[in-house]
Amino acid sequence: MGILNNAFNKKDKKKEVKAPLILSMPMFKGDSGYSLEKVIEDLKSYWGLTVDQIEGDDTTALFEIGEERVVIALMPAPIPAEEFESMYSYSYLWKDAEKEVKEHTQHAIVSLLAGNTSAVERYSLLTKVNASILRTCETAIGVYQGSSTLLLPKKLYLDFAHFLLEDMLPIQLWVYIGIINGDEKSSVYTYGMKEFGKSEIEIIDADMKGSEVYDFLLSVLEYVLQQDVTLHHGETIGFTEEQKIKITESEAIYLEGTSLKIEL
Repeated sequence: MGILNNAFNKKDKKKEVKAPLILSMPMFKGDSGYSLEKVIEDLKSYWGLTVDQIEGDDTTALFEIGEERVVIALMPAPIPAEEFESMYSYSYLWKDAEKEVKEHTQHAIVSLLAGNTSAVERYSLLTKVNASILRTCETAIGVYQGSSTLLLPKKLYLDFAHFLLEDMLPIQLWVYIGIINGDEKSSVYTYGMKEFGKSEIEIIDADMKGSEVYDFLLSVLEYVLQQDVTLHHGETIGFTEEQKIKITESEAIYLEGTSLKIEL
């Protein structure tokens, strides 16, 4: 574990550290995990990244991409089951999550150490590293993004990660979007916008189908994260000159603390 100790204790004397460590956990079945050589090659060939200062092996690895320092550590044990017990019921992006997640036998911890680039850039890089692990490892089954309570299956993760090559953000891999379907009204909420220094957002009791409210919220999140916009209480938002949708901040309905409400 010397590489890990050196990585986490290493000081960057040239720049002030601004962004905290972020991490995710790819999961594997069977006895084998990632191949460092294959992951590095995929980062270069698929994503077109320059990878420098490579140290380590298929157990613990450290490398640099641009200004970011990446650590991958293989843990020869499953993630504790209690981490997932409350998540299965709302992990709608992974149809057979409970069955398949319970089959994983080990996991890796992918970490981006404290850096100076924006949260969107850092999560984009984290996504690329995760995708390279999934693509090059037959035993990989998906990713656990604990900071946003997301369980993401392999194929879906790779499909959404590809958005980054099209200058689109794979928001579904970063932010959980909860959907509450009522008899006549629908509500949606976010969990994970705090990772980007933004307020969580809720749309409560909209007279629209859940899928329509979801799509609208996704457009808002794309705008907020892509343009680095901060929404405030009392402002309005719209995607046409005529559209002026009120924004208010109040106690959250489906979250702890407060949230911004978009009144559709």
